[in-house]
Formats: sequence, C-alpha cells, structure tokens
Amino acid sequence: MTTTTPRKRAATGALIGLALGDALGFPTEFNDVPGILAKCGPWREMELPKPAIVTDDTQMTLALGRGLRTAMDRGVLAPKRLERPVREEFVDWFQSPDNNRAPGRTCLVACNLLKEDGRLWQDAGQIGSKGCGANMRVAPVGLAGGLSDEQRAGAAQLQAALTHGHPTALAASDLTARAVRLLARGAEPTGLVGQLRSYALDNRTRYHHLWLGDLWTRAQDPSPEHFIARGWDDCLAVLDRLRDALRSPSPETDPCLATGPGWVAEEALATGLLCFLLFLDEPLTALRRAACTSGDSDSIACLTGAFAGAHHGDGVWPARWADRIEYRSDLLSLGALWDA
Repeated sequence: MTTTTPRKRAATGALIGLALGDALGFPTEFNDVPGILAKCGPWREMELPKPAIVTDDTQMTLALGRGLRTAMDRGVLAPKRLERPVREEFVDWFQSPDNNRAPGRTCLVACNLLKEDGRLWQDAGQIGSKGCGANMRVAPVGLAGGLSDEQRAGAAQLQAALTHGHPTALAASDLTARAVRLLARGAEPTGLVGQLRSYALDNRTRYHHLWLGDLWTRAQDPSPEHFIARGWDDCLAVLDRLRDALRSPSPETDPCLATGPGWVAEEALATGLLCFLLFLDEPLTALRRAACTSGDSDSIACLTGAFAGAHHGDGVWPARWADRIEYRSDLLSLGALWDA
C-alpha cells in the first residue's frame, strides 16, 4: 500500500497566516512591550482576539491579490496590464467604508491621487516614503504561479511604487516577495538570509525601466542605478543585522531591538523574518512574538505569518483561529487559485 503526502497549500497558508498575524498584532500596535504584557498577559499565551478583526495590511493584500488575478486573467503579466487593475483596487479600498483600520498616511495620500483620471502613477506614489505599507501587502506576488523572476521583481516593485516611491520600499518589496516565493517552493529556511543577501547584491544597481518608467527622476539621484542602489543598500544593512541577531538568538528579547521597529519597509521585512526564524517549528509562537513587539506589531506579525504559512502550508494554523479570521472566504479563494 502506498501513501501520498498531501500538498502543503503554501498560498493558502501564507494568506491565512498573514491575516492571523495582522489580527493578533492589531490590538498591540503603538504599545511598548510592558504595556502589551499588562494588557494581554504572558506573550507566549496570547490568544486571537474575538472577533478576529484585521487591519489595512490584510485589506490591501487582498486588493493587490485581486488586481494581480485580474491582470493575469487578461494575459501575460506586463506593467500596464498590472497597473490598471491594481490601481483600481487600491482606489476602491481607499473609498471603502471598511477603510477604518488606522491606515498609513502614505497610502491614503497616494490613493487619493491615484483616483484622479489622467494622473501618472509615478506622480501619485510618494517618492520620499519607504513605509512598510509597500511590502506588508506584497505576498500575492510571491505566491502567484507562472511568473518569471523578471515579472515577479517588476510586479513587486511596481505595486510598491504606486504608493511608496522610495527605492528602499521597492527593494524591500522585491525581497519580501522573493522570500515568500522561496519558502513556498520549499527552500531551506536556515539558508534564507544568505539567499536574500545574494539576491540583493545581484540586483543592487538593476533598475527595472520597463516596470518603473521614469520614477527615478522624481528623486534627486544622478542616475536610475544610483537611485535603486540606495534601496538595496538599506536592505543589505538590515539583513546584516538580522544575520547577527540569528547568531546569538534571544527569544525573550523584543525583536525590534535587533532589527528595528518595522515602521519602514526594510525593518518590517527583517523583524518579520527574525520572528519566523526564531520559532521555525512553532508558527503560533512566532506570531505571538511578532505581535508582542514595541514597533509596528500588526505589520511585523502579518509578515511573520506569511513566511510561516508559505513554509509550512495551511495545515499549520489551528481551525479555532483560522475559521474565525475576518475576510476568510476571500483569503481562501485567492489561496486556492494559487495553490492549484
């Protein structure tokens, strides 16, 4: 008698994990660790709130996912084919009455500009902002199948630039999508930081003209290569901090002290990865650690959940949590599409 190993359904796992982390971190954002402990009790025993309400992190992930799905349904993924539906989804989110979860100012300003007919998206994205809103939502780009490395990198950077035009926002979004993709495809997590460092070095001066157009001219850089290199250098610096933190792990210490509070894109990536890698075989503990941080707890935890879910698959999330998450049917629908 032969047995088959069930597929891990990485896309569903990543999207559900992202939303669970988001909901767990929503009540703790803007609190320091002592305040979180006073409110929630021991961090290793934190429970999912009732109801399990998410923030704009999950809402914008779904918006990007729907836009990406529409673009890929229309043919080979290309810049204009992606930009239009994602832009429409972001504007719909901006105008929705459900957009009441303390969204970031950059996203609000940019989406208000994106709704104007005839405005170039390069003039809407905030060129000075590298906030984590750029990469908290990028997981769908890492999960969608059938994309080349060029398409995945271009799509990750373009979706970021619609709101956050800073080169670090672009590079961190590219790296985040890359990490999700590697984990979903079975990459060994212990080698992940090294793979991401190599990817950053290989792409340090590569500006995706086809996808980004003349975005770089909105900054003060002398060339597109100089522009994008600033972003990759920020990412390389925080990856070095992440590598140092993993050499002498301290699970009981606030992860933000090692890799930053996560309000900016590269720190959200690194601190989310740190929580995931500290508790590689305990994904719920990883989510709890990410939610009990002094920084942007919901965004850190949503990235931690995306990494853990991509690695382990959807079976790792207990039904008593997964069945209660807000937008569950939307998350499952996109997950099933990309798991197929």
